[in-house]
Amino acid sequence: MRKNMIYNTFEMHQEGSLPGAHLVTYIQEYSDAMAINDRPLILLCPGGGYTRTSDREAEPMALKFLAMGYHAAVLRYSCTPAEYPTSLKELAYSIKFLREHAKEWHIDPHKIVVEGCSAGGHLAASLGVFWDEDFLAESQGLSASEHELLRPDGLLLCYPVITSGEFAHRGSFENLLGSRQEELGEKLSLEKQVTSKVPKTFIWHTFADQSVPVENSLLFVSALRRAGVPTEFHMYEKGAHGLALADKLTETNDGRAVQEECTSWIRLAHTWLESLFAGDVEDGLHAQGREW
Repeated sequence: MRKNMIYNTFEMHQEGSLPGAHLVTYIQEYSDAMAINDRPLILLCPGGGYTRTSDREAEPMALKFLAMGYHAAVLRYSCTPAEYPTSLKELAYSIKFLREHAKEWHIDPHKIVVEGCSAGGHLAASLGVFWDEDFLAESQGLSASEHELLRPDGLLLCYPVITSGEFAHRGSFENLLGSRQEELGEKLSLEKQVTSKVPKTFIWHTFADQSVPVENSLLFVSALRRAGVPTEFHMYEKGAHGLALADKLTETNDGRAVQEECTSWIRLAHTWLESLFAGDVEDGLHAQGREW
């Protein structure tokens, strides 16, 4: 039996969602002639400073993960004038939606990793730290015992926005929080929200990043270390912000964003994912075993 690839677009209808917010799925064809049954899935959150979602960090990266054998999905989340927590609710809905369709689409529901670039990395990491908060479960119609439907099985963060402090990318927080900077800035400075419940994490950044300083990743890595969350971190010496794949496939129109030294990040991430999916996710909460 065969099932054709599921390439589809699903609109977002969360409170505060803007027209055009949607989830795109790239679910690989299933065939009972192949040994592969249920595949892991990478859920991508492109960056863009919470003003837009970058095309360069969307489909080209999804296709790379497809070529590695994973399913993929890209969340085109609501940006300004939408404010927190609209995009976070959209991401929570997306992971719940994918798990609800796991059997139908041959997704392994225990192997869903959320990937994010720049501000999309902030969104991905936000789900990583806030997945068990009551307000998020309630927004998805879940009970207190169903929080874990929203928990990523891993985080894959590319030059992420993390801190609202000294090394903040101010524009991202202005777009995300609007007039509520003082009210919510501390809460959304994610290095201050890390607990042992954060999923295992892979992060890469460049020393030369002048837009989102590498201290964003360093602060998050330090917090993950203190909380005992297994983390892999790579810092490249060269490379500007927003490299995406760092090769010709995601080169900008003006010839930027090609940095050969950084192209290894996705191979390193693939090795990390394979290790994660080989059995590491059986640690901790996943050892309890779930039916979804």
